[in-house]
Amino acid sequence: QVQLVESGGGLVQPGGSLRLSCAASGSIFSIYAMGWYRQAPGKQRELVAGVRSGGSTNYADSVKGRFTISRDNAKNTVYLQMNSLKPEDTAIYYCNAVRKTKGGEYDYWGQGTQVTVSS
Repeated sequence: QVQLVESGGGLVQPGGSLRLSCAASGSIFSIYAMGWYRQAPGKQRELVAGVRSGGSTNYADSVKGRFTISRDNAKNTVYLQMNSLKPEDTAIYYCNAVRKTKGGEYDYWGQGTQVTVSS
């Protein structure tokens, strides 16, 4: 089992920055990938950024160059640094972890944190 707790969301003006945090606990050693997803009203949930255990990352085209995903292994925490925020970034952001075992792969989700970009 993996538990994920997000923090850092809030209201920010366009062009501003926020840093989201996701603290993982439980069977953390079996996690091979983590990511940030977001879901805006009336839209489907989409992958924003992901990082694999080997360190490789990927980003949605809409956030590439503005967002950065990073890890602090000592704190079992994944971050999403969001710069140059735009109103269209407004969404609930969810932390995701994929745990791979001999029996298969499992997805875990945080409770979500609201990000609102508005003047």
